[in-house]
Amino acid sequence: MSWLAPYADEENCYLTTTGRRSGNPHEIEIWFGVAGDTLYLISGNGPTADWYRNALATPAVRVRVAASTRLGVARDVTDPQERRAVGELMGAKYPWDGDPSIGLTFEAWCFTVPALAVEHWSLP
Repeated sequence: MSWLAPYADEENCYLTTTGRRSGNPHEIEIWFGVAGDTLYLISGNGPTADWYRNALATPAVRVRVAASTRLGVARDVTDPQERRAVGELMGAKYPWDGDPSIGLTFEAWCFTVPALAVEHWSLP
């Protein structure tokens, strides 16, 4: 069983990336989905979100869920079938109406904007 399984229903996780310019750690609170040993994150602000760009530049990330922390490796979700599965997973966990303030619909969040997968876990 994956270390993530007991935490799949938690509301948020905390992702720490390394700043692509500063080299400093940056932590955000973010919604997440779990499929097996992979944690998925969706960039609702699109490809320009700092956390997303940081993770692409330096894929070594830290994830904290509840009282458990692991180091992992982030990768962009580029396969259309995997991206669709991420949208279905996240849409089922987080039914909401989108965010009109940034022009984000629920449909776009589920299936269009960038997503990251975090895998290859180790203890800090």
